[in-house]
This record gives sequence, C-alpha cells and structure tokens, in this order.
Amino acid sequence: MAAASPTERGLADTTPAMQDYLKACYRLRDEMGTVTVQRLAETLAVSGPSVTNMVKRLHELGLLRHTRYHGVELTDAGERIAIEVVRHHRLLERFLVETLGFGWDEVHPEAERLEHHISEELEARMDIALGHPRIDPHGDPIPSVEGTVEPVADRLLEQLDIGGRAIVSSVSDRDPDRLRYLGQLGLLPGVEVILLERFPFEGPLRVRVGDIDHVIGLPLAGAVRVVAP
Repeated sequence: MAAASPTERGLADTTPAMQDYLKACYRLRDEMGTVTVQRLAETLAVSGPSVTNMVKRLHELGLLRHTRYHGVELTDAGERIAIEVVRHHRLLERFLVETLGFGWDEVHPEAERLEHHISEELEARMDIALGHPRIDPHGDPIPSVEGTVEPVADRLLEQLDIGGRAIVSSVSDRDPDRLRYLGQLGLLPGVEVILLERFPFEGPLRVRVGDIDHVIGLPLAGAVRVVAP
C-alpha cells in the first residue's frame, strides 16, 4: 500500500509524540507568532537535539516547514492534525468538568493523556452530550468538527485602560495552582472585571471583580485575557 501523501495524512498516520509537537507549534504560533526550535524545547521540556530530530522528521512527512533562521511553520496538513488534537483536548476538558465533576484546575493533564486516543465516534458523542460547546472550561474556543476556529478579539487584562470594563474571555490553563487562585478571586470566563489602578514601576494591578477589589501581580494578570463587554 502506498504511503499517505502529506495532504492525506491524519491522526492515524502520526504518533502521540508527533501530535504533541504539532499542537505545540499551533499554540506557540498563536501566542508568540514565531515558532523556534528553542521555544518548542522549552514548551515540551525536551532537549534541543530531540526537537531538531523530530522537526526534521515532521518536515520530511510534509507536516512542518523548517527553514534555517526563519523558524518552524505548520503546513496545511500539519495544521489540520494540530487543530483536531486541540478539539479533542478542549472537548475532553469540558466533558471532564461538566460530566465527571473535575475542577477546571485538574483537567489539563487528564486531557493531555487522553487526547491522542479517543475515536471519532467518542468525540462525536461527547460533542452531542455537551450540546456542541463552543469554548472549553478556560474560555478557549473549541474547533468545529470541520476544523474551523472562531477568532476572538481579546487582549490581556493588563492592557485595559484605567477604569476600563471588560469580560474575562479566557484564562491560561498551564498552571493548576494559578487556576485555583484565579478561581478563588472570581476571575472566571464570562465575569466582568474593572481595572482600577496600575501601580508604577511595573507594579501590580488593582482590579474589581463583582464588588470586591483585588491586587494582582503582572505575571498573574498575564494569564487573563478579556474582551469588550
């Protein structure tokens, strides 16, 4: 049987490790624009030579383009696989929270383990059972079954003007402890927040959530994205 062409390859033609690299490229591109081997190594917590070898393999498979001094880019085929894995991940997070009672700070590692192994049938049934959700528990958009991702015109909380009101759109799911703390402050997707004060010399922010004021540092604020009300 002939090998699948780059445009035909899907999840079945890639290993979980390959899928992790493609998903990391997708997220890094959205967050930072340019994807480098060094950033991939930091994100995936693997050595530079390991990243170089995998990037070369994915380049040969037609899933990535790696040009010296220009970073790493997903091909159309690679992006389709990355988006499918992201859909699995975010649907799983929503399912674990709504159906199995997991906390929003617990679901990321569980979804990381499961996202490579669910069938299309299970994916479809979760989607139906959840009522075709559009966002995951952290506010990130869930790609459609066709692979489209709704754009979100959001920005960082710290970029609000003083006195500016906004709605929390999403919260980074990278750190469970940070998620728990933000949950305690009430900084959840869909909640209104007002930036009251920006302390000088890169100091913290004073924000109002509901009728309670909180002072939060810039690293914590950097995990929260907001949209206009």
